[in-house]
Amino acid sequence: MNDLSREEKMSVLNGLRVDGKRLWDALMALAQIGATEKGGVKRLALTDLDRQGRDLVVGWGKAAGMTVTIDQIGNVFMRRAGTNDALPPVMTGSHIDTQPTGGKFDGNYGVLAGLEVVRTLNDHGIRTEAPIEVAFWTNEEGSRFVPVMMGSGVFCGAFSLETAYAAKDVDGKTVGEELERIGYKGTQVPGDHPIGAYFETHIEQGPVLEDADKVIGVVPAVMGLSWYDCTVTGMEAHAGPTPMGLRRDAMQVAAQIIPEVVAIANRYPPYGRGTVGMMQVFPNSRNVIPGEVKFSIDLRNVNDELLNKMHEEISAFVENTAAASGLSIKLERVSYYPPCPFHPDVVGAVRSATAKLGYSAMDVVSGAGHDAIYAARLAPSGMIFVPCKDGISHNEIEDAQPGHLEAGCNVLLHAMLERAKVV
Repeated sequence: MNDLSREEKMSVLNGLRVDGKRLWDALMALAQIGATEKGGVKRLALTDLDRQGRDLVVGWGKAAGMTVTIDQIGNVFMRRAGTNDALPPVMTGSHIDTQPTGGKFDGNYGVLAGLEVVRTLNDHGIRTEAPIEVAFWTNEEGSRFVPVMMGSGVFCGAFSLETAYAAKDVDGKTVGEELERIGYKGTQVPGDHPIGAYFETHIEQGPVLEDADKVIGVVPAVMGLSWYDCTVTGMEAHAGPTPMGLRRDAMQVAAQIIPEVVAIANRYPPYGRGTVGMMQVFPNSRNVIPGEVKFSIDLRNVNDELLNKMHEEISAFVENTAAASGLSIKLERVSYYPPCPFHPDVVGAVRSATAKLGYSAMDVVSGAGHDAIYAARLAPSGMIFVPCKDGISHNEIEDAQPGHLEAGCNVLLHAMLERAKVV
């Protein structure tokens, strides 16, 4: 590239595209580790299968000439040197752990798209001023250990390394022990690793892009969320002899709250979300009036002011329902993540690359959490979405078109080059 004129160099760069088949083949090879009969993947964090997946990806990185650093929570950083290695790297990545009934693309696509960017730069002898790094973060899914997004959370200081190490799975095995066992308990202190900018490429995990027939989702933000546990306490009694007017029926009072969750979300469009996804009924017998009902509430919005209004409304409704019914209702907020707007420069780089490449696109606010949320606390960050079939994810039938995956990777390539600067 150094021997070319500026015009020739621009021509090469404008025509630069990734190898879509190589990307697809890498995704299918990684999907064999933990493959399920239904065509999905079960590769839980810090299991032997996770170690095999990590070893495969690290091996590919090294074969591409990258150096590898592992931190104390097991986050892996694969680095392609820049001409000025004193600059913080332009980073991309995601995760390779899966849900128990996971698919081939969630997380894995973001990691292997980054690897394909590096392979493409190698193919064409292109050098960048800033280093380029591909990261994969530990225990993003949270399906074996809590909290979710553990590796990136420790990295940015959202919670301590000690807290993460002490987390146990259902068998009582700890994160610290399992990291040691699989050989991925590194030495670098989490966070002692600079990031100049962070990009994460991902399947949408929702139906918006497919429904709109768009190829690229430019992600300006991730929704904030409030999670609650709600417990309604009444009195269990025989369903036959107890007159309706003398009942203390916890289920009927819970049934008043549940539609209000949906109503609140509908009052704050277009990004209001309200879900009751889990319920426990005591004593759960068909001829006993329920004495206690516990259920979850999930509220989301992209605007923190609106999310707080939603919080105030559900709190007031529960208080009024308790007063009207005479039953005890406990509403406890158990988790809160504020909305995460991404950096305009990184979002702009994604938008610019998409336009240059001629792909159809639209803005898509993410309703799911991603490691980019925590990366955004430390560096300018952004995301690129591509469609997934029927919007289905966290499911063995999760699917995506090879052409869409290639397009997202091309956008990633050109957006990263804008930040890393070709020399």
